Amino acid sequence: MSSARTSLRRLGLGGALAAAAVLTAAGAASAHVTVHPDNYAKGATDGALTFRVPDESDTASTTKVQLFLPTDHPLLGVLVSPHDGWTAKVTDTKLRTPVKTDDGTITDAVSEITWTGGKIGPGQYEDFDVAFGQLPDDTAQLTFKTLQTYSDGKVVRWIEEAAQGDEEPENPAPVLKLTAAGTTSATASQTSAVASKASKASASDSTARGLGVAGLIVGVLGLAAGAFAVARSRRTQ
Repeated sequence: MSSARTSLRRLGLGGALAAAAVLTAAGAASAHVTVHPDNYAKGATDGALTFRVPDESDTASTTKVQLFLPTDHPLLGVLVSPHDGWTAKVTDTKLRTPVKTDDGTITDAVSEITWTGGKIGPGQYEDFDVAFGQLPDDTAQLTFKTLQTYSDGKVVRWIEEAAQGDEEPENPAPVLKLTAAGTTSATASQTSAVASKASKASASDSTARGLGVAGLIVGVLGLAAGAFAVARSRRTQ
């Protein structure tokens, strides 16, 4: 019996360690620079993106973040939100293909934003906010390659792009998916329609129940009236 219990305990401990190893690996794999939200409608205007930068080192702090914006499908009207302790340097680039808008032709766009002066400690993260005036409408996604510099001199290059159907690379670049304009609104409309139908069905059901209860009450009152009449008739006789 003792041997059997020992074997079971060893198996349980082994399973727990294996599960912990899987969870740790999953956590490490997911700790990379990301963009939020991860999707937007094509051609969206007056929005904002948040770039989350986690510190993966056990001993060093993140002291510099370089974000590279695509210029083949540029973001127009980029603005950087002030961030306590950090200084943002914005670099513009002349576009190879100018973008025509209702306000005129745009020939320059932001190609790089570099944050320095702050610090992200081990096991911590920072959110960097970037506003835009308009997203492009001629591509399905935008890739934001990022360089993360640590206080010990190490530089992590979040620049890898996964091909369609491939597994996520070791150092993936943040990717923003661009969906067809109106997709979100259509989904919201469908949800609203379903809710409306459910509400109408509920109201109809409530009405039917109310009529049923009313019918029962009328029936009971009728029986009571009949019983009273019979009793009165007997007394009279």
